[in-house]
Amino acid sequence: MTSLHTPTQADGVAWVTGASSGIGEHVAMALAAEGWTVLASARRAESLAALAERAPGPGRIIPVALDITDADGVKAALAPHGPVALAVLNAGTYQPDEAKSLDPTTFARTIDVNLIGTVNCLAAILPGMIDRRRGQVAIVSSVAGYRGLPRSLAYGASKAALNNMAESLKLDVERYGIKVQLVCPGFIKTPLTDKNDFPMPFLMPVEKAAARLVAGLKSHAFQITFPRRFTWPLLLLRRFPDALYFMMVRGTVPK
Repeated sequence: MTSLHTPTQADGVAWVTGASSGIGEHVAMALAAEGWTVLASARRAESLAALAERAPGPGRIIPVALDITDADGVKAALAPHGPVALAVLNAGTYQPDEAKSLDPTTFARTIDVNLIGTVNCLAAILPGMIDRRRGQVAIVSSVAGYRGLPRSLAYGASKAALNNMAESLKLDVERYGIKVQLVCPGFIKTPLTDKNDFPMPFLMPVEKAAARLVAGLKSHAFQITFPRRFTWPLLLLRRFPDALYFMMVRGTVPK
C-alpha cells in the first residue's frame, strides 16, 4: 500500500461543506485558525459571508455558495480556487419519518442530499487528488448508519450507505496516497438537532464536537466518532443478534 500523507496547508486548500451552521461552521473556523485557507460551502451565501468576516485573518475563509445536489455546479464553484488538499464533506439534511406518513419525495430528497450530494463532491475532487497522489477526505456520516433506529427511515438509510461507501472508497484510493476517514457523530447541539422532540443522550456542544473532529483529522484512525460514551455502545450493538437488538431498541419507538 502507498504511504498515506496527511496533507498540510502547503498542499492546497481545505474545503468544508455544510459550513453555514453547526459542525461545519465550527470546523471551518478551527481549520482557518490552524492556518488553512478554507473554502466554506453551503447554499446560504449570506451565512457564509458572515462566517468569512469572523475568520481569524483576511481571506482565510472563502465563501463558496453551492448546492451539492448539482454536480456540475459543484465542479464549477471549486474550479477557481486551486487544488483541494483536505475535504470535510459535512453537508446533510434530516427529516424525521415513520411508516404511517412515509413520503417518497421527502425520502428521495434526503438520499439526494446526504448520499448523492456527497458523491457529487467526491467526483469534483478525487481526480485531482489521484493525479497528485495525495489528499484527505473526511465523510461526515452518523451513528444512525450503524443500525436501524426509530424515525430514521431515510436518514439512517442514507448514512448507512455513506458508511459503506467510505469503507469501499478507502480500499480504492489509499493506493494513490489518499487518506479517507469516516466521521460518525452522536447527538450534537446544532440547528439540525434543535427540532428533535425526543431524548438525545449525551448531547454534545457543537464547539466540542468540532474540536474532536479536527483532532481526528490528524490521526491515523479510519473512523472518528464522538461522544464515545454514546457512540461506542452503539458500535457494540452492531454485533448483537437481531432479536436482542430489536428487544433493546423497541422501547425507544414513539407511541
